[in-house]
Amino acid sequence: MNRNFKVSGNALIWQFETETIRIEGWGLDGIRIRATKLSDIKELPGALLPPNKQSTSKIEVGQGYASIRNGKVKGVIENNGRIHFYNCLTGALLLQEPEPMFWRSPSRLYKTRSSELFHLEARFEAQPGERFYGLGQHQHGKLNQKGCVIELEQRNTEVCIPFLLSNMGYGFLWNNPAIGRVELSENGTRWVAETTRQMDYLVIAGDTPADILEKYADATGHPLELPEFAAGFWQCKLRYYSQDELLNVAREHKQRGLPLSVIVSDYFHWTMMGDWKFDPKYWPDPVAMVKELDEMGVKLMVSIWATVNINSQNYEIMRQNGWLTLTERGLPAHMVFLDGFPNGRTVMAYYDATNPDARRFVWEQVRENYYKKGIKVWWLDACEPEIYPSDHDNMRYMMGNGLEVGCIYPLLHQQGFWEGMSSEGEKEIITLSRSAWAGSQRYGTAVWSGDIRSDFETLRAQVPAGLNIGLSGIPWWTTDIGGFLNGDPSTPYFRELIVRWFQYGVFCPLFRLHGARLPFDNTIPGGNGAPNEVWTFGEPAYSIIRQLMFLRERLKPYIMNQMHVAHEKGIPPMRPSWFDFTHDSTCWNIEDQFMLGPDLLVAPVLHEGHRSRRLYLPSGTNWIDAWTGECVEGGKWIEVGAPLERIPAYWRDNSPAIFRFDQLSD
Repeated sequence: MNRNFKVSGNALIWQFETETIRIEGWGLDGIRIRATKLSDIKELPGALLPPNKQSTSKIEVGQGYASIRNGKVKGVIENNGRIHFYNCLTGALLLQEPEPMFWRSPSRLYKTRSSELFHLEARFEAQPGERFYGLGQHQHGKLNQKGCVIELEQRNTEVCIPFLLSNMGYGFLWNNPAIGRVELSENGTRWVAETTRQMDYLVIAGDTPADILEKYADATGHPLELPEFAAGFWQCKLRYYSQDELLNVAREHKQRGLPLSVIVSDYFHWTMMGDWKFDPKYWPDPVAMVKELDEMGVKLMVSIWATVNINSQNYEIMRQNGWLTLTERGLPAHMVFLDGFPNGRTVMAYYDATNPDARRFVWEQVRENYYKKGIKVWWLDACEPEIYPSDHDNMRYMMGNGLEVGCIYPLLHQQGFWEGMSSEGEKEIITLSRSAWAGSQRYGTAVWSGDIRSDFETLRAQVPAGLNIGLSGIPWWTTDIGGFLNGDPSTPYFRELIVRWFQYGVFCPLFRLHGARLPFDNTIPGGNGAPNEVWTFGEPAYSIIRQLMFLRERLKPYIMNQMHVAHEKGIPPMRPSWFDFTHDSTCWNIEDQFMLGPDLLVAPVLHEGHRSRRLYLPSGTNWIDAWTGECVEGGKWIEVGAPLERIPAYWRDNSPAIFRFDQLSD
């Protein structure tokens, strides 16, 4: 046997000088690679679950190489350590490391940071015509991310999920929570971890994008079943100041006969951050509030932040027990922010979500002060965590330094709420979060696109942002309809924008209105936006939006069907048109229209003043105009009318879900 190789159980081991590589089959059609210059491969925090399906690995050691086959994927490692991946069925090259040559940087570069930590880089060759999708949610406005540099860091509006889907027939998970980046350049791909102990990634081969995403869900966890109420309309604003104000909005919805599934109590409903309880001055009887909402068929969602005010009743006990995130230098503070006490700015710390005891303590407070009052829907805001300044090297978690583990924070925060709800016997679990990581879907995580601007340019960016996060394993996604920042409902511009955004939002997995509308009142802690209810946008916006709300109600059975598929197969309800029409080369170049499930094509109007738009109908089927019932042959571009009251949409011919959008009634 070649002296560089050995077989250990189902794994192939390569060793040379101080580097060790472990290659093993993972589930169906996957190969996991771990490499280090430490004494051994370690079990480190990551996204992968133990495989739930037995791999069929076959290892062969030859002259100058060794290979491992698992289902559809084959990994080959040369004697010099160069790694290649192939599709076993077709023989097609999936990806490979560059060939070692002279003084060129090695494919796997380790730069020592300490005795056990390295700056690590992994390089792969570029392939002509390759496209990359996924990688979480980003605001660059691109669906195909070839040519982009993507930061592997959690930030408001930027969600890091280090999984990409290639049109070459593979998925790639960078199973490392370190701060870093991925460079998807024309002459190669480079994954970078600023501080880590070892390299860890998973390659999955598949016949179709759906096939790859199903195996990815097997590897990192399937999404939960979406609770049916969550498919309806969510009403939110920054912010309802009191119990009476919130209840009056819910009552107005019902008096107007408008659908309403969820209403939200946003931040600063609390006494102070870290107390995790209602301020009784403004929310005197939460039990009665929840009871009245339940009778209306409305769920109350409350905002939960992971921050702890140094004046909070819980701060000292959390500090003494090591349940707060520490700093490596300077004061133990991560954010200066407004709070109710003291009135104005004060110092905040983040609790340490990597500590299981800290997660349990937070849930105990939430359970006592919210859950026992009947609240079961959670908004996990600012859970990146949002730190100022953004110096991850100054963060000290139980799991390690922030540079090493910082990206995993939201997943573990979500895990704490899932564990808490599950311990109470709850089956319908959903948390709306501003961030996520690979595997967050297994804890009932929904994501929204953060504090985005209220303009058409930002609306355009949400289409690829939502499609890419769906391709990253997160099927439950939404935006702030109308955007969050600088929207003025008194202007014609915003009133057109809110209609077009509602039209898009109807077809998003979750349907949620939110925003900090102008004029903004800064006289109270946290501030207060202007009214943000659908009837406050004037005519004709209100009449159009009202009909859209009933359209969403009519779509709910179809949406819930797609959510069940997401649970079983990991397939997102909202996806690019190439996902269902891989044979149609034109679909791969389209980034401003999408499919909702396999049967409904949606082409939102994304520019101010436009009253028509060009769209493409994929080939291989005929299409039925959802508004007129006209049948149109697929495989061609068409120009369609889009007056303010209409969003272009087409049903796949012969779909059992077909209904006319213009024939709905209240």
